[in-house]
Amino acid sequence: MIALQSVSKHFQHRGKPIAALDKVTLEIPKGDFVAIIGPSGSGKSTFLHLLGGMLSPTEGKVRIENDSLYDLSSEQCSVLRKKKIGFVFQTFNLVPYLTALENVQVPLVLAGLAEEEQKRRAEALLGRLGLSDRLDHKPRELSVGQQQRVALARMLANDPALILADEPTGNLDPETAEGIMNFLGELNGEGRTIVMVTHDLRLAGRAKRALRLVNGTIQANGQVRSFAPKAALS
Repeated sequence: MIALQSVSKHFQHRGKPIAALDKVTLEIPKGDFVAIIGPSGSGKSTFLHLLGGMLSPTEGKVRIENDSLYDLSSEQCSVLRKKKIGFVFQTFNLVPYLTALENVQVPLVLAGLAEEEQKRRAEALLGRLGLSDRLDHKPRELSVGQQQRVALARMLANDPALILADEPTGNLDPETAEGIMNFLGELNGEGRTIVMVTHDLRLAGRAKRALRLVNGTIQANGQVRSFAPKAALS
């Protein structure tokens, strides 16, 4: 599903070179659930952005299925992201003047679906996340946990095979965070590949395996675990 071949990413900071990633080689098979852990500044977010086609490597190859991501044109890369990759962020990035339903419709509008199909799919996704009674609410009228659920529904709108999650529970209380993790486990159980960045070792333990990034390199590979969702979101 995902392969990194000697991938490096270098930056300049105050005239000094910094290796955010240093010759990382890694394979993530389809259906895996990988947690990327490590201290602040270790390269976790850079790693995720490289996988998502948002930050080109200094050297090396990033492959998503049969595509070498950074050998594609910008238009081809954009199409691949829309079709295959879903993003979950700590900040939900909801459009404040749109309702929950309209926020979930945004990627469906961009995909060119007919309006009735947009509404049908958006309503079904929000219903799955327990928000059938919040379709017409704007973000400011929703709790933080409800906003994250809207963001998850929007992420699922184009049925991505790969989900990239950057501290997906960082702004949530423990109970809501538990529900989000259970939902990610449910999505993984459907065969979706998940790569999650987190500083929380407890959350990392919910993935099938953990990779530790320190100074741009992978230091250790956690043991494979089985993930069993405790309960669906309600």
